[in-house]
Amino acid sequence: MPCPRLGPVARILLVGFVVAAAACSTPDRGALEARRDAISFGAPEDVGFSSEGLARIAPAMQELVDDGRTAGVVTLVARRGTIVHWEARGWRVLEEDPFERNDVFRIYSMTKPVTSTAVMILVEEGRIGLDDPLSIYLPEFTDVEVYDAGELRPPAREITIRDLLRHTSGLTYGIFGNTPVDQMYVTRLGGVLNPQSGISLEELTNHIAELPLIADPGTRWNYSLSTDVLGRVVEVVSGMSLADFFRTRIFEPLGMHETAFHVPAERRDRFAAVYRSSESGLEMIDSPVNGPFTREPTWYSGGGGLTSTPADYLRFAQMLLDEGELGGVRILRPETVRAMRTDQLPDGLGTIGISPTDGFGLGFAVQVTGDTPDIFWWVGVMNTWFWIDPVEEIVAFAWTQYDPFGGVPVNPLMRRLVYDALEESNRAVGAGGP
Repeated sequence: MPCPRLGPVARILLVGFVVAAAACSTPDRGALEARRDAISFGAPEDVGFSSEGLARIAPAMQELVDDGRTAGVVTLVARRGTIVHWEARGWRVLEEDPFERNDVFRIYSMTKPVTSTAVMILVEEGRIGLDDPLSIYLPEFTDVEVYDAGELRPPAREITIRDLLRHTSGLTYGIFGNTPVDQMYVTRLGGVLNPQSGISLEELTNHIAELPLIADPGTRWNYSLSTDVLGRVVEVVSGMSLADFFRTRIFEPLGMHETAFHVPAERRDRFAAVYRSSESGLEMIDSPVNGPFTREPTWYSGGGGLTSTPADYLRFAQMLLDEGELGGVRILRPETVRAMRTDQLPDGLGTIGISPTDGFGLGFAVQVTGDTPDIFWWVGVMNTWFWIDPVEEIVAFAWTQYDPFGGVPVNPLMRRLVYDALEESNRAVGAGGP
């Protein structure tokens, strides 16, 4: 029975219930076979792929490693819940420890779809409204102003929850632009965005609320700290920390037992290092032994704080592909997932700034033009890519740990190879093909 629609005050006061935890699982194959009805292993031809075509992925990724473009790459392809390719190439720690398929990665902005799912759970329960003003939940945003030609003025309307989900809030990051507002973000927030900065998520959102908007809400797509602000909304509405909400409402129900805001000691022997190129070759810039993700953060970043494994994130992605359900466990309603993967940008905004073919849904990019419309996807800044194709029923990953973002072409290479290997296309049938 659908949850009743509640008023804004009632939503805030209502205490959420906890979904029962799923049974524990072990890494790699065991982590996926705990729910055999949801995800399994199979032959490529069983689900319309060419074995020969998919076999080209691993050597292509090995070539990137051999050329010194990155230390290592893990790739995965599943169709209709059947894994048909899962390979690790290169090094978890360069020249010391080879990558294995289910090693642990910093997934950074691939946290955003998880936070967006948390928000939509609360929307379904009637505790958040998509078009509610943000100030209902975080009153510190009541008097936020817009920076306009050197002056501050009131916004044309308030920031809404929908604005935060689709990055039309008027917030920014600071590090991806050079406007006066971006410079203010760098000056004011540069010392506190580190998850070990000592501040709380509440304090961070208070800082953000003191800064002006880059544009009126709803008038511009601008990648931003919007999803971190949403993380605080989840905390206020649910009465839980973001970590506890993720764990009880998403991770435990889905069996994602290795996804968290830091990597505990018992998993650090599977935690990948981050590298960048230098004159002498690849150099480590984030250690898996004592780097920042090896410690519990002081605030939970809903925009970029999670670590995860391919097996765990596949559970999450497969849930989205299967319209909110995995192995009999329902996280979201089908109509909610369909809305999330539908372009939500207002008329006139066009596509997102980083891609001329994509709009933005409620939590991730949505391809609206080109050969494969309807794909939805996102990425982590250290080059962990995923995409979901609801037409072809495909989930695919190409994950590495390399700085800077976009500095190694794992995603375009992976996309080309996957679709080249597809022998039975639902799009071709839908278009009148064989």
